[in-house]
Amino acid sequence: MDNFIVSARKYRPATFESVVGQQHITNTLKNAIKNNQLAQAFLFCGPRGVGKTTCARILAKTINCQNLSPQVEACGECESCRSFLNGNSFSIHELDAASNNSVDDIRSLIEQVRIPPQTGKYKIYIIDEVHMLSQAAFNAFLKTLEEPPSYAIFILATTEKHKILPTILSRCQIFDFNRIRVEDMASHLAAIAKKESVEYDNDGLHLIAQKADGGLRDALSMFDQIVSFSNRNVSYKAVIDNLNILDYDYYFNVTDNLLKEDIANTLLLFDEILSNGFDGNNFIIGLASHFRNLLVGKDASTLKLLEVSEGIRQKYLEQSKAASPSFLLSALNIANQCDLNYKNSKNQRLQVELSLIKICHIPSALNLSASAETLKKKPDSAVEGLAKAPQQETETAVNQPIKDYPTANIPPRVMSEPKAEAPKPETPKPAVAPAEKPKISVQSLKSVPSIIPNLNDLSGNSDKAEEDTPKYVSGESRVPFSSETFLGVWNNYAAQIKKAGKINLFTIMTANPPTLLDDFKIELVIDNRIQEELLMLEKIDLLNHLRLTLENFGIDIITRQAEQNEKKKLYTSHEKYQHMVAKNPKLEEFRRKFNLDVN
Repeated sequence: MDNFIVSARKYRPATFESVVGQQHITNTLKNAIKNNQLAQAFLFCGPRGVGKTTCARILAKTINCQNLSPQVEACGECESCRSFLNGNSFSIHELDAASNNSVDDIRSLIEQVRIPPQTGKYKIYIIDEVHMLSQAAFNAFLKTLEEPPSYAIFILATTEKHKILPTILSRCQIFDFNRIRVEDMASHLAAIAKKESVEYDNDGLHLIAQKADGGLRDALSMFDQIVSFSNRNVSYKAVIDNLNILDYDYYFNVTDNLLKEDIANTLLLFDEILSNGFDGNNFIIGLASHFRNLLVGKDASTLKLLEVSEGIRQKYLEQSKAASPSFLLSALNIANQCDLNYKNSKNQRLQVELSLIKICHIPSALNLSASAETLKKKPDSAVEGLAKAPQQETETAVNQPIKDYPTANIPPRVMSEPKAEAPKPETPKPAVAPAEKPKISVQSLKSVPSIIPNLNDLSGNSDKAEEDTPKYVSGESRVPFSSETFLGVWNNYAAQIKKAGKINLFTIMTANPPTLLDDFKIELVIDNRIQEELLMLEKIDLLNHLRLTLENFGIDIITRQAEQNEKKKLYTSHEKYQHMVAKNPKLEEFRRKFNLDVN
């Protein structure tokens, strides 16, 4: 117990080569030492635990090393290196600005700078957390930092660069440290595990690296914690149990249920997650990240953005094949909206459950939209081709017993009308007379409905002129409705939106009344792109409400941006006053009498 040293200190880099994930900085510093082009002041800035103070110490040790290696690394054996390692060097001083942030502390530092180094060529001052210095201390430090003695070098380190005065920044060479990549961090943890004879698996180390959020010191602290927890076996299961992380398998299972539109199992799985002590907001954020990873896995060129182990990467690739980009984008929008509304919701669990139910209905909405688009693009030549079939084959097909015709092998042309009734190509029919198009008589084939494939589709396309025939689109109802009925349903939904607190969406729906076009298209005039984006977020729910209430699944919403002359004009104060004077001329006399002005 007495000899135990935490990994963050025990495996702290001692050379530039051993620094993890900051090669762009270490190479620059090595070249500056090699070419003898050292600045009088350096500023190392970046997030916590990425190696700022470590690089400052390595730079200070290397500058004063008496036997530099060909790779510009400190030897670690000379008198200067040994005194630095023992912590009794007279040429390298380290100051914590968090506890020494007053003007007096800086003045004491300035007095020490005047004394030349006793050993080594340079006297180096490392000031950590320099942003904690007071305003007066910064001002007292300015002159010395700008024109120090030739033997003095200052190395400043901070996590909050924006708090440092611009006059200090202009006197330093600034080095921005990056967050350490997950792959680099996992490789470093694996190397330490091998040195410590600790068993591990790659998935567990990757999870630690992701949880550390770019900070190697945090990753090493978690590594030590899990080594103790798991009795020196850093497995994936031990990591998720100890760090209280939602397992990837939860998100994969939830997504499978969402794709199957299995609402019951989705809600049960969410209840299990809550029962295990996880927060609903963390779950929805993690689910959004999961959808993002699935979207990234759709393209081979973006696979490098998946910062996960190889085993988890394969799971993402498999599930991304089952999820369409449209589903993932819609699900991301819903999850993001849930995250934004979560903290303001009084029933936070219901907020997440409603989002999961909405995502469950996305596949149905996408299939419905795809069916409608397919029907719109279906050419009329398919119906005309049916009319060209020989009359003899039609009569044979109708008169033959049903058992002799397996439905899978029935050619489509057996449903056509006699050839004599087909329109001739050289005598085209007028475009305004749809009743003269070749039609298929449903009544004549009513006795053998099973031998006619897709009868509903064909009857819906060919009997549009018959008012007594119900209309169908891919088996879905298309009941006609009046403009007044539609506006009533539209305004009721707008009132519900207003009660839910979505005032912006209510304004969009009521500012410009919608217009009912042909083929059940609804045109809504919007003022700008922001309104269109807000409407798209609600479009799936709005369409479902309209289609179910009006019993018409052919309804679709299209938007049109208002032209300049359609947009409402904002009147100035002077124009408002002129309008008031036109109604009441005495107002002008009143203004003149009291010498008033129009603001």
